[in-house]
Amino acid sequence: MITETAIDLAAFADKVGSEGPVAVVGGRTQWDVGGQPDPGTRLVEAPSAIAWIAAEEMTVSCGAGTLVTELDAALAEHGQCVALPDWEGATVGGVLAVGHSGIRRLGYGPVRDTLLQARYVSAEGRLVKAGGPTVKNVSGYDLCRLLVGSLGSVGLIGDVILRTRPVPAASQWFRIDTRDPARLVAAVHRPASVLWDGGTAWVLLEGHPADNDAQAAAAGLIETSGPPPLPPHRWSIEPNDVGALTGTFVAEVGVGVVHHVDPQPRRAIDPVVAELTARIRDVFDPTRRLNPGRDVLAS
Repeated sequence: MITETAIDLAAFADKVGSEGPVAVVGGRTQWDVGGQPDPGTRLVEAPSAIAWIAAEEMTVSCGAGTLVTELDAALAEHGQCVALPDWEGATVGGVLAVGHSGIRRLGYGPVRDTLLQARYVSAEGRLVKAGGPTVKNVSGYDLCRLLVGSLGSVGLIGDVILRTRPVPAASQWFRIDTRDPARLVAAVHRPASVLWDGGTAWVLLEGHPADNDAQAAAAGLIETSGPPPLPPHRWSIEPNDVGALTGTFVAEVGVGVVHHVDPQPRRAIDPVVAELTARIRDVFDPTRRLNPGRDVLAS
């Protein structure tokens, strides 16, 4: 374990306070998700520091305001990384609060699986701990999973403990023309990502270079420089519905995420889901002071 910097969560809790509308601002890379906070909402920043790296345990602790790229750079010295999207300027807390995974979700899993423990400030201004520092040591409700994707409506994340993963020996993108991306996913062993625009698929293989090349040759893949540009709007669909997509898009095959040139048509919200979401807000933030105006169901 390497001690880096103590994180002053008491100071963060003081900034959040116990009264008035408040939100945490990070790198603003996904600031529009769920809508803007109400006018007059006070903005605060979460602590930004790496507290420690436990390479032998494959865990790391850092402030929620830490840049994902900064965290990955520090972990790279130990041959490790975190399975969080490294969009330019994105902070750890911001990525977790929004809950959107990067294009490696097929191989890396959703961002919620990365979070082991979080300490957050409640609507009452109290520091609360959720989860635990190691895998599978938490009983009862898993509040960490509730925090991920909540847009700060449950609590404002101050610091976290994340699980890490080894940096792959090689990471290479390939492409192939295909009308059946599902068959392609089955033809290669655990691809990190498969993207598809209706006629061409891009496949990210990670592992030993010889293994990557052998898989690519067997599947008829051609080496390419990287993934295609992603259209601006993010859709959520059933993974099996990818074949019915129309227009200009890039779909994350097997995941249910689509990047489209057009906004996703408004979908009806399940009333049971809406009621449950409101009840959760009633418990954790009855006065709606945390990120007021942001719609979790629209994220």
